[in-house]
Amino acid sequence: MIAITLGEPAGIGVELVAQLAADHALDACTLIGDEQFIRAHVRQVGELNIHHVPLTQPVQLGRLDKANAAYVLETIKIAALGCLKGEYQAMVTCPIHKGIINEAGYSFSGHTEYLAALTNTDKVVMMLLNQVMRVALVTTHIPLKDVSTNVTDSTIKKVSRILYHDLQSKFGIEKPVIGVCGLNPHAGEDGHIGREELNTIIPALAQLRAEGLNLVGPIPADSLFTPDKVKHFDAILAMYHDQGLAPLKYAGFGESVNITLGLPIIRTSVDHGTALDIAGKGVANASSLRAAIQVARNCVARAKA
Repeated sequence: MIAITLGEPAGIGVELVAQLAADHALDACTLIGDEQFIRAHVRQVGELNIHHVPLTQPVQLGRLDKANAAYVLETIKIAALGCLKGEYQAMVTCPIHKGIINEAGYSFSGHTEYLAALTNTDKVVMMLLNQVMRVALVTTHIPLKDVSTNVTDSTIKKVSRILYHDLQSKFGIEKPVIGVCGLNPHAGEDGHIGREELNTIIPALAQLRAEGLNLVGPIPADSLFTPDKVKHFDAILAMYHDQGLAPLKYAGFGESVNITLGLPIIRTSVDHGTALDIAGKGVANASSLRAAIQVARNCVARAKA
């Protein structure tokens, strides 16, 4: 059984679920959300399992309401704790709106960090994947001006170890080969365009290789994200959010999947946001949610093997 959270209620989450329900693609899934709200949008509701969580305020698609921030967080919490208890074997999340949750007074930087806190996990890794590449991130949702100070020896090592381990356990890759991006243009060009590579990244990678991890780099990101290079790696480790996710989404936006590595549970998500501008217009594309459910099912099957 897979738990699916509907995310920001004013966004396209409920429409995505409705599309998959119409295709009978939600077997062995439980929707976590307001039952009346779901029934208003999903005609095939009789075929679905629903864990009812009441909305705080009625929803108008496309219009945010901070009063429903607590509801959004509660759906995520129920799904995560259900996975820990064994009620669900995985959770799949529809998009949320971080800004409105923060406006409601909650300190919240994203699903990844929230789930780490809920599961008492010291370190988690954000990775997105599609048919072209897998990309994991050393840093996630922080301002660009803070990236350099957060690309530390400790963080690179922790992220690399989690990535390597989960490529083996969740994706069945016996000896993963990981390409590592430099932080600076031209990977610092021997210290002439920044010294993070010389002072931090290269020494950390050397120690990880001594542990047996197959890491290649640091490689300039503009060289690494080329078709000829990408195909040689089981995953790419990017130093910051847009460095890795811009090329990944160009290669497969709307069909990519976000997976949180390092958790004691399986969690996947869509590769896009709430799309408030098209919510309620019937044009949302459920391809990413469909792919996220399939990746979750694959990981569950591999865990049981």
